[in-house]
Amino acid sequence: MKINGVEVSGPNEEFLVLPRSGGNIVFRARAIRSFEEFDALVPPPKAPGIRTKAGFTLNEKDPTYREQREYYDKQRYAYMVLKSLEPSEIEWTRVKIDVPGTWVDWKDEFQEAGFNEFEINRIQQVVSQANSLDEGKLEEARKNFLLGEEEG
Repeated sequence: MKINGVEVSGPNEEFLVLPRSGGNIVFRARAIRSFEEFDALVPPPKAPGIRTKAGFTLNEKDPTYREQREYYDKQRYAYMVLKSLEPSEIEWTRVKIDVPGTWVDWKDEFQEAGFNEFEINRIQQVVSQANSLDEGKLEEARKNFLLGEEEG
């Protein structure tokens, strides 16, 4: 596909290079196109129902439901991290992409491998950058576009 003569070649990719004495470690984060696989593997929790004067309603304040929802949200984020970092060809020890219960261990594995909190935060940032359009990127794209229009 082309848009205004520009070939749309795939999802956004971002890179992070962390220095190490034995050689730099390069992370490639690619935007994920959809959460369909996640949705098929991990159904969202359902709030229990309660009867009120107004009738039957869902109790989203139920403590068990809230815990399940919190864990579901952690799994969804972990899925985004794991799928985004697939181009980095990370060989996980405990995390298995086909076992949703292992996904939330991704951060622990990085810590056990020797990454510190600041490095893990940078890894999370590169995943977020790949999966979002922040105002800085949009502004840079606008400037480049307008420069091209002025020159042309």
